[in-house]
Amino acid sequence: MSERERAIQLLNIVPEFKIDCVIAYMQGIIAGAREETPNATTIAAMKELESGSGECFDTLDELWSNLEE
Repeated sequence: MSERERAIQLLNIVPEFKIDCVIAYMQGIIAGAREETPNATTIAAMKELESGSGECFDTLDELWSNLEE
């Protein structure tokens, strides 16, 4: 039996009053599984960090201070 078949088998015995929880969980899994292509700004930022340039911060406070400047 495949994993998919096992999941369907289990789904068939989930009580009706709990099915909404199963659906919400499955929707969360699907939403997290979709890969989105980063936009040009994000790609440029990743390349900048990979090349060793860009700013790095040791603490979140340092980051926030820099963003406020």
